[in-house]
Amino acid sequence: MKPLAQEDRPTLVQLRSQLMSRYEEYCALNLSLDMTRGKPCAKQLEIAKNLHGLVDGENCFSENKTDCRNYGVPTGIDECKRLFSMITGIDASLIVLGNNASLSIMYDTLMRAMVFGEIDSDRPWANETVRKWLCPVPGYDRHFAITEALGFEMIPVAMTPNGPDMDRIEALVSSDPSIKGMWCVPQYSNPDGFIYADEVCIRMASMKTAAKDFRVFWDNAYAIHDLYPERKRRIPNILELSLKAGNPNRFYVYASTSKITLAGSGIACIAANTDNINRIKKQLSLRTIGPEKLNQLRHARYIPDMETLVGIMEKHAEIIRPKFEAVDTILREELDGLDIASWYKPDGGYFISLFLMKGTAGKVVEAAQKAGVLLTPAGATYPYGKDPDDSNIRIAPTLPSLPDIEVATRVLGICAKLVAVEQLLNEH
Repeated sequence: MKPLAQEDRPTLVQLRSQLMSRYEEYCALNLSLDMTRGKPCAKQLEIAKNLHGLVDGENCFSENKTDCRNYGVPTGIDECKRLFSMITGIDASLIVLGNNASLSIMYDTLMRAMVFGEIDSDRPWANETVRKWLCPVPGYDRHFAITEALGFEMIPVAMTPNGPDMDRIEALVSSDPSIKGMWCVPQYSNPDGFIYADEVCIRMASMKTAAKDFRVFWDNAYAIHDLYPERKRRIPNILELSLKAGNPNRFYVYASTSKITLAGSGIACIAANTDNINRIKKQLSLRTIGPEKLNQLRHARYIPDMETLVGIMEKHAEIIRPKFEAVDTILREELDGLDIASWYKPDGGYFISLFLMKGTAGKVVEAAQKAGVLLTPAGATYPYGKDPDDSNIRIAPTLPSLPDIEVATRVLGICAKLVAVEQLLNEH
């Protein structure tokens, strides 16, 4: 087919009738399919089914003889820090462990800055009259929710296949001292699936900022989540880059095992340079007497080396890769050549980012819901839930079964065309 915008009105009317018939057929099936969140499916969770059997009442001591049932070791046991060193490429001495959600550690990091400021701040961030935060878009809605709740003015910055628009970022941070930080998902970004280019990482580490306490929250949630292991690429060690560039305090790095082992029972971490990590340790000594170390011990025993880690991630890829490929195939079947949609087929991560005709995403999500297919709300991938173009939809293929993904994506494609045709007819 040729682009829909080039079709005459009689052709569009006929196409609308055909699409409505297909749409009503799916509505009649009383579907109940959910592609709203990036959760592992049951088969993925089964990979780690033996995890909890690795620690029992008599076998609960770490390698340095710490009794993991007891208080203490607030920053985490050494062997589990080495696990995160394998995941992140960062030295284990610069890692502090937490419980299952890296998002909670990010929230705590930002709250500490609000109450105490950063190591190079003049005052607590809560005492700043204006606070701003850079948000690459489309991005992660839960990131944006944190900075919105804490009163930051969020500034969208466009993503490119190589990472966020660095020309715009450099111009903004060099001239505005109220810009305190930035969200980043550098490896298989949420939701586009882009990998930051080395040049972008270098520029981010070395750029001049008007705020001397500017921070980047480097959420490397998908550090090793390759769909195609033979194509895997890795970002540089951002802490080494920032140290070399003379900005050692700039980055906080986050990661977790939530999509490696068990999402609800994993471990998360924060990593930073020596000065920041020592400050975090001091603050943690007031906040906790110690984390859940038995789970750390389980994970360290479950993933003792890189070979085991690679094998686990290959099993995950084998389960979810067909789902991503099904989404791409069906979107191509339904939308190719119509000039109403674009998307990037990622090599890893948990999402596909779909861009539709401007002004249609909200209606497409609504139409899909009426047909029994739940999608992430349109606009969720932008600060304040407002996509100025009303065009982006985040697709989360991991949780549903492959047959359900195929049906849900087919419905999505039909809805995208139907809403686009309706809009074009209104314009005619």
